[in-house]
Amino acid sequence: MHTTRIQRRTLLAGLSAALLAPQALLAAPLPYRLVPEATDVRFTFLLNGQPQQGRLPVRAARIRIDPQNLARSQADITLDARRARTGLIFATEALKSPGILDTARFPEIRFRSTRIRLGPDGRLSGGAQITGDLTLRGTTRAITLQAALYRRPGTAADDLRELDVHLSGQLSRAAFGATGYAGLVADRVGLAIRARIRQAR
Repeated sequence: MHTTRIQRRTLLAGLSAALLAPQALLAAPLPYRLVPEATDVRFTFLLNGQPQQGRLPVRAARIRIDPQNLARSQADITLDARRARTGLIFATEALKSPGILDTARFPEIRFRSTRIRLGPDGRLSGGAQITGDLTLRGTTRAITLQAALYRRPGTAADDLRELDVHLSGQLSRAAFGATGYAGLVADRVGLAIRARIRQAR
């Protein structure tokens, strides 16, 4: 009798797992990879009162989108600080110096999402925000970016193979200890990221 009860429990557990497995599979976030040629990470700053801009290449990216629950989506992006560039050679060298990015000691900048707030329409656009931990110069602080996620123009409503991502925001470089050249470079730095992501196979 005892053996029969154990067998029944084992059978019920197996059936439950089989029934729930397809649902769990459908609910799992989908992995995406960046399309490098359609990805651009820019930053803006004031140099002696004049607006300037630069670029940071992406070194690695881990992105997961959950179509059933967009708030569960995740992003983990690593930028290559050593390859940062501005439009001015001397500004680029100053950017990499110990007083600002200190790329010899801290070659990477990393952002890991911790919370996604959807827009009023329940989508990742029109007021959506993504909050995460930004690690720069070995210091990690929370930062919130405005976020938008779009299907490619002309694609069907359920076609999620390729998506365009727009992120924007700003940070205080002093909050991360990047206080060099304070008399020439303003504290606030703007961020503008446009990326294309494609479902990983």
